[in-house]
Amino acid sequence: MLLSLISEVSLNYIELRTLQERLTIANANIAIQNDTYQLSLWRHEAGLVDALSVEQSLYNLESSRAMIPNLRYSISETINRIALLLGEHPGRLNEELEKTDEIPCPSLSIAIGIPADVIRRRPDIRRAERELARETAKIGVAMAEAYPKLSLTGSIGIETLALSGSSVTTKLITGGGFVTFPVFRAGAIRQNIEVQSAIQEQALIKYESVILNAIKEIEDALKSLLEENERKEILSSAVESAKSASDLALNKYRSGLSDFNSVLDSQRSLLALQDQLAQSKGLIAKNLIKLYKALGGGWESLSLAEKN
Repeated sequence: MLLSLISEVSLNYIELRTLQERLTIANANIAIQNDTYQLSLWRHEAGLVDALSVEQSLYNLESSRAMIPNLRYSISETINRIALLLGEHPGRLNEELEKTDEIPCPSLSIAIGIPADVIRRRPDIRRAERELARETAKIGVAMAEAYPKLSLTGSIGIETLALSGSSVTTKLITGGGFVTFPVFRAGAIRQNIEVQSAIQEQALIKYESVILNAIKEIEDALKSLLEENERKEILSSAVESAKSASDLALNKYRSGLSDFNSVLDSQRSLLALQDQLAQSKGLIAKNLIKLYKALGGGWESLSLAEKN
């Protein structure tokens, strides 16, 4: 339960920082698009372009502005969700969490050199392992019922005998013993052994199933983490190209060497790619959290352990 709670708080915190970065990107692009709109308006008033360029720049600007309310609402909703997870009243954490901060970007080296035995940290595996051990022990108890039992009765004591003014101390053992054979319960005992063996077999199958599911979750989390990191690198390169293209298109438009369509397309592409890059950064951090959770709460990589 604690692991799940920490995981949910962490995932929501990453979501918050991702939304805040997306809002920052949207506002920065709105500022650029507003300058472009003012430029188009001035060029139209000067008779250099027709009204189409003005309308295109305006709807491009308003389209970007339409993203802001939804992002602000999502930010507020996420902050309240974090407060709820931490047992705080909604709004209690607004002052602290509304301050924009970067998306945590962990190094992928932390996911290298994971000891295989670390999977046993998972609570579900520990539970299945204990259940298997318990059911296995019950088989031994059931089988022990088939063996003869020796019982001893009586007591061991000390007795003093008086002989001619002197005393002699002797050990005295009274009672006896008997052996019982479970002949008349042999059928029930064999049946009980078979039942316990079947239960133990079920516990073993469950244990294997839990381990296979854990390995699947770890493999999925690792694959998602590595693939998203590759996607982030591609998006970073695309954003750099989109920035250059946007600047070139705007400069050519100012010089009258191109129409407004190139500016419009480049600015749209830049905003979309920057937004995708911010979301990709958030997904990488989220995927690492999911990997920690799949491993039962974290680990120390072999590479880091060797350095220490």
